[in-house]
Amino acid sequence: MNKITILWVDDEIDLLKPHILFLQSKGYNVVTSQSGQDAIEEIKETFFDIVFLDENMPGLSGLETLTEIKKYDGSIPVVMITKSEEEYIMDEAIGSKIADYLIKPVNPNQILLSLKKSLDNSRLVSEKTTANYQQEFRKIAMDLSMINTYEEWMELYKKLIYWELELEQIEDSGMFEILESQKVEANSQFGKFVDKNYKEWFKGDNAPVMSHTLFKNKIQPELEGSKTLLVVIDNLRYDQWLAFEKSLSVHYKKKQECAYFSILPTATQYARNALFSGLMPSEMERRYPDWWKNDTDEGGKNLFEAEFLGEQLQRLGLDLNWEYHKIINLKQGKQLAQNFKCQKDNDLTVVVYNFVDMLSHSKTEMEVVKELASNDKAYRSLTLSWFKNSPLLEIIQQAQDLGMKLILTTDHGTINVKQPSKVIGDRETSLNLRYKTGRSLTYQEKEVLATKNPQEIHLPNINLSSSFIFAKNDLFFAYPNNYNHYVSYYRNTYQHGGVSLEEMIVPFVVLDPK
Repeated sequence: MNKITILWVDDEIDLLKPHILFLQSKGYNVVTSQSGQDAIEEIKETFFDIVFLDENMPGLSGLETLTEIKKYDGSIPVVMITKSEEEYIMDEAIGSKIADYLIKPVNPNQILLSLKKSLDNSRLVSEKTTANYQQEFRKIAMDLSMINTYEEWMELYKKLIYWELELEQIEDSGMFEILESQKVEANSQFGKFVDKNYKEWFKGDNAPVMSHTLFKNKIQPELEGSKTLLVVIDNLRYDQWLAFEKSLSVHYKKKQECAYFSILPTATQYARNALFSGLMPSEMERRYPDWWKNDTDEGGKNLFEAEFLGEQLQRLGLDLNWEYHKIINLKQGKQLAQNFKCQKDNDLTVVVYNFVDMLSHSKTEMEVVKELASNDKAYRSLTLSWFKNSPLLEIIQQAQDLGMKLILTTDHGTINVKQPSKVIGDRETSLNLRYKTGRSLTYQEKEVLATKNPQEIHLPNINLSSSFIFAKNDLFFAYPNNYNHYVSYYRNTYQHGGVSLEEMIVPFVVLDPK
């Protein structure tokens, strides 16, 4: 391994001889320079891993030298060293993206620490993260063998996401593969848990907050005494929320973050209608036959969300001034952002934003998106890039200016499907890849959660002999006809509708304006 080469720039460099000898004894190569101009010439001639730069020098000052260095090569880490504690110098240096800032007199160990922070940071973080996960791996494996409540599943899923986000930042693919196998095992156990408990959640009090109870149990208590922006981002997973949480922290401080369970099927027409109506699908079909559409019906399935919400608000006795907006393209998003000040008198403004759902469908249909979102890490990155440049962020910024509370949630998540599961049905069978409803369905029993009586889980009976099946783990349903083409086309795409941690355990976040 090549020695790390340091350029140390100081007009009193002779006084730093002990520091330089110390660094050389640690295996570093140190080149010295006594002026900013000489330093710039050195950098043009020689590659340096890092620069230590005195701020107070005759001729070119440290800040002026820093500017010239960054113009020549913005990637060189520069550590500013100064006698001055004046705030404007710190601001200038930090604004110029320095790697570190040290105040004289500095001792050799401070210099060594700064070097490690700037140059060894990724290696040290990698080693520590790997060691911590290896320790946590055993605990997670033990938890998986004993977990038996929905609260424990929420916590375990959050823990898996935490480690996924930590491990993706280090260069240890082996650890990441171990985590991936642990996620597969977790989803396998979670499928069994849901199979055993889902029906019971509709019979008693020991049930998680779900799509149809979210508004009453979680949103309604937040509406008292504050104007609120409720944002429902379709198809948003918990890890995607965590990816862009930091972008929100400039404008909002988090008051509450928790998870809730999407109902089955984890699909928009079921889960989002349930969220806005406060009812399960079979009840929506019975009470509002003109608004509810089954899988086999023609036309849009989510055309009456505002009407469903209005009915729920009335049932809950909430006399609010409210508006509902659905954003399905960039033009609509920009229009709402431009006119958002009109919402200032509303008690509740609801925005449904459809981008993430469109992104997941685009991955199936467009080669360029398949490249950009080839795995979960890339999918998160793409979601973050969208959010930071979207009209939605503009809307949220304006909500902050108006002093509005922000509630951010979703209807369901999505999972990257890997393995096909054969299913046979008639022409009336629904088309979704993660759930099917229809008559005479033939399927692999171990791979699905099945219900022959949809009313048991409060789903509509489209026909007297209709049943529902939901794919578990990372499976997707494929028909025997043209099987190989179908499998090749849909493998490694993002789908929803079935039973997985990613689809069912989704974020609910309350934030107050800063």
